[in-house]
Amino acid sequence: MTQDALKQAVALAARDYVAAHLPAGAILGVGTGSTANLFIDALASIKDRLGGTVASSEATRRRLEGHDIRVLDLNEVEEMEIYVDGADEIDPGMAMIKGGGGALTREKIVAAVAKTFVCICDESKQVATLGRFPLPVEVIPMARAHVSRELIRLGGVPQLRAGFVTDNGNLIIDVQGLHITRPAELEARIDGIVGVVTNGLFARRGADVLLLATASGVVERGRDSA
Repeated sequence: MTQDALKQAVALAARDYVAAHLPAGAILGVGTGSTANLFIDALASIKDRLGGTVASSEATRRRLEGHDIRVLDLNEVEEMEIYVDGADEIDPGMAMIKGGGGALTREKIVAAVAKTFVCICDESKQVATLGRFPLPVEVIPMARAHVSRELIRLGGVPQLRAGFVTDNGNLIIDVQGLHITRPAELEARIDGIVGVVTNGLFARRGADVLLLATASGVVERGRDSA
């Protein structure tokens, strides 16, 4: 199967997961990226059972609204049953690197509210140790140089994402050269750098469920079985 076919398969599996596990009228969080876009397209077939959605980016909001799916501001939502999103990498402990699309801060906020975080991706995103994919770090513009120096001290090679501004008006520094054996510790350490909004490590709040597209089908794994 091609990677596009794998993404389509896991998007449909995520739609079926939501249909089976989301109570009628409940709120669904929706992520950002190419696999999430396919999930949104599939979600249109069950939109009448949704009480509404929360989008993790403006691009996701536009795509949801294009299917006449109701989008709510997170501040209007008291609880969220499920959040569905992709990952750039995921390790055996269900920690992830996210933010290739630049929506990491809003994704992390929505994930923090959800009771269940469902990660959807194809098997190419599964790694033994995080760090092959450059780690995105969202920074306040005036802190770019300071944060870059601190990231170098952590052993990384930071590079400004050229011509990109987040939905929050900030910049992204992509950090290469990291071999992340303790993702939760590194996540906290980078977030502690003054000027960092957040970083793309999702370890302190990792995935609860992984829907992984493989050549032989979509495999569902929980945190305990990962």
